[in-house]
Amino acid sequence: MRIPLQLFASSGEDVGRSARAHVTCRYKCGEACWHQPGNTSDNPYFRDLLRAGASRRAVLRSSAGAAIALGATSLLAACGSDDAGGTDSSAVPDGTPPPGMNFDPVVPNTEDALVIPDGYTQRTVIRWGDPVIPGAPAFDFANQTPEAQAKQFGYNNDFAGLIPVDGVANHHYLVCNQEYTTEEFMFTGYKPKEPTEQQALISMAAHGITVVEVAATPGTGALTPIVGQRNRRITASTPIRLTGPAAGSEFVTTSADPAGTTVLGTIANCSGGLTPWGTMLSGEENYNNYFANASSVTDAAAKDRLDRYSFEDDADYHQWARFDKRFDLAREPNEANRFGYVVEVDPHDPASMPVKHSALGRLKHESATIHVVSSGPDAGTVVAYSGDDERFEYIYKFVSSRRIKTGLSQTARTHNLGILDEGTLYVASFTGNEPDAIDGSGKLPPSGSFAGRGVWHPLLTVGADGTSRSHVDGMNPAEVAVFTRVAADKAGATKMDRPEDIEPHPRTGKVYCALTNNSKRGTEGKAGADSANPRNENKNGQVIEITDNHAGTDFTWDLLLVCGDPAEADTYFGGFDKTKVSPISCPDNVAFDPHGNLWISTDGNALDTNDGLFAVALDGDRRGETKQFLTVPMGAETCGPIIDRDRVLVCVQHPGELDDHSADNPASHWPDGGTSQPRPAVVAIWRDGGSPIGV
Repeated sequence: MRIPLQLFASSGEDVGRSARAHVTCRYKCGEACWHQPGNTSDNPYFRDLLRAGASRRAVLRSSAGAAIALGATSLLAACGSDDAGGTDSSAVPDGTPPPGMNFDPVVPNTEDALVIPDGYTQRTVIRWGDPVIPGAPAFDFANQTPEAQAKQFGYNNDFAGLIPVDGVANHHYLVCNQEYTTEEFMFTGYKPKEPTEQQALISMAAHGITVVEVAATPGTGALTPIVGQRNRRITASTPIRLTGPAAGSEFVTTSADPAGTTVLGTIANCSGGLTPWGTMLSGEENYNNYFANASSVTDAAAKDRLDRYSFEDDADYHQWARFDKRFDLAREPNEANRFGYVVEVDPHDPASMPVKHSALGRLKHESATIHVVSSGPDAGTVVAYSGDDERFEYIYKFVSSRRIKTGLSQTARTHNLGILDEGTLYVASFTGNEPDAIDGSGKLPPSGSFAGRGVWHPLLTVGADGTSRSHVDGMNPAEVAVFTRVAADKAGATKMDRPEDIEPHPRTGKVYCALTNNSKRGTEGKAGADSANPRNENKNGQVIEITDNHAGTDFTWDLLLVCGDPAEADTYFGGFDKTKVSPISCPDNVAFDPHGNLWISTDGNALDTNDGLFAVALDGDRRGETKQFLTVPMGAETCGPIIDRDRVLVCVQHPGELDDHSADNPASHWPDGGTSQPRPAVVAIWRDGGSPIGV
């Protein structure tokens, strides 16, 4: 479908409110938007922070030799530097789409379909319930079992990544998170908050991570799953090793694990990243809404910590504690402290135990993505970036003190698998160049852009010998690792508008973070607008671009996009002509194509149309140009995009998940059509004839 690039206008009384259904919020995040944010710290407003620090020019000087990433999305070393310019778009004549963005934008719509540009083909790669492990039965919606689900593709796929299979041409490991379950859409006759034991066990098995081998079909973008010995399902019950300062501490010991070193399961796995050493990183996000009886905890310190992580009795819609005591805080008060970490999975060794890295802190990790410094005295330094996805939470990075070993030999892999266990964890604070010009309306400052500088505050350092040191007064290393939000409060970090996916550019090293929205910004008793979060009651979100001194503690920043209806005055598209862009709302995941363009998926579009996937030019006269590549079906969220030469891969999460609907009354029949139940799925899209995407 084609769209003339005129101004987009919305109508209706619900315009400006997130389109995410209430039922999605119940099961995904425990109705977080209906509760008070967990961050009640009195960190200073952005405009009140001291303007001391290095100038923008000084930061750029210090960064110039310290850049170039190993792109986590491609696992390929890049060539260039932070100040070299990121895409080919600056060399493109005006009026010609940048390479990678030469497609007709899709019209915003509300169809029960995955809508793609003319000249492209789509095919489902794998759906909820499809066999993964040898011996798995074919999916039978009416006769599900926990045993079958543990061998089948899980529910509500979010992050997706492709990792080459060693020595097998055109074969990859497709690694996917299974973020959460919506039981009302999984079972007919389901009674909310009253699951049967069978239903609860199926739900547990549908969580976690899937590793499945896929074969590429040359000349197309199609990927075909192979049910074989390389595949793996990691669920809410899989043993996982806990490392770092949290391991063995008093905060993570339980009756089942008095050593505090082995956690059962990973849950609420949202976005993620790939490492240059061939592993997957998965962020545990909304784990707080899987635990019962938070109010039963009477110890004042423990209660405050639970409140800081938004644990509330009425947020638990899964009700697993009825059948597994570890999810009952009255019986196992430390179990909650064993979730909220970055999980690393090695797909090359199906027998290997996944790892939770507490050195990266415990928060609501949206993801963790990797940059490797390629030159200068810090060459080989690995930096992991992560956002804490809740209103008024923070942006973090971890700088490893162990340098990367190149290559995929066993020696190199063994060395690199310890990279995220030693180094320093930081949290960011942002200051603006024109703080007095910010009034909460989203109006641009006199300079014509939202920009400033920032500082990374150290929280925790872990040495090569495993010893650790806290940089936060009054907190020991284990406390910083387990209660990282509290440590970041004390450090004076800047409250952001739901930091979601954050990724370094594979060529320039600039870091892009999606800030989804924050309807509480500037409301009574809450932090007001600042230069990085310039709108009160922010419904549509923004994307921030950080030019980081990766191994250091200073950076500069700009807002690339202030999202929403381009006809509205409070939106900004990098200075590009707003009459020539697609409307975009609630950015969630970010990725890059081979040409260096940024791609953004959305979650909760507040403009009364389906969520989608968008390409954005980053440089030259086209900087800020935004074009919609696809829309997902009604009720669905766009997740896990992968954009390579031959295909776009997208995870379609919770299709048909609309209020007043359920498995008994489905709103969608995607992807199988007819009278079928909707099923979350991964879809591949490619250009007819096998030509490169967007060229």
